[in-house]
Amino acid sequence: MQLAKGRIDVGLFTNKRQGQLDFWQKTVGLEFDHLGKLGGGVHQLRHHVNGSILKVNNARDPLPDAPPAGYRTLLIAREGLDAPQALSDPDDNPVEIVPSGHQGITGIGLRLAVSDLAAARRFWVDAMQFDGVDDHTVRLGDSLLFLQEDPDVQPVGDWHAPGYRYITVQVWKCDEEHAAALDRGATEGRPPRTIGTAARYSFVRDPDGNWIEISQRAQLTGSLD
Repeated sequence: MQLAKGRIDVGLFTNKRQGQLDFWQKTVGLEFDHLGKLGGGVHQLRHHVNGSILKVNNARDPLPDAPPAGYRTLLIAREGLDAPQALSDPDDNPVEIVPSGHQGITGIGLRLAVSDLAAARRFWVDAMQFDGVDDHTVRLGDSLLFLQEDPDVQPVGDWHAPGYRYITVQVWKCDEEHAAALDRGATEGRPPRTIGTAARYSFVRDPDGNWIEISQRAQLTGSLD
């Protein structure tokens, strides 16, 4: 996979715009980047986090009551800490601020609950071409996914639901990488489409249905061709 950025981004959905902004900016201390309008009454409030982007997608209409996706806990490295600090955002999404280097995290990490550990690792290494670190950890650049087998995991439905709902991989050519991921075993989520002059993006899904955005962002690639 030809990456335009060596780390993942994380997207969550919420109906609690102001509470989420206060939490991520004041409590966690993330820098606000800009607001993007996704259509359908959804505003994406983008925040910088160790070179990754946290996308707080605030929906105007009530989000459905849905089981959580596999993405469970966001871990953020920070210099100068002696021990991890456990927090929860206004929707009770777990967040941990950890000393830089804790469990190998220097950027961000994400705990991912999976129904079958071996199948999940094969998917992330083979289909998505992340680097295998050990039996339950995969890496993309300085971002880590910690795979945790959980027999209670339910298949993921729509991505428009509360909580951490997707990750983003930034690439040079969305269409090529989308097709290649499908050929290597990913499941179709949404075919490539373009948002104005900003980005071309698509979605694929893992064996449990978790959503993965493949994004070609003009800010990184210089072109959407």
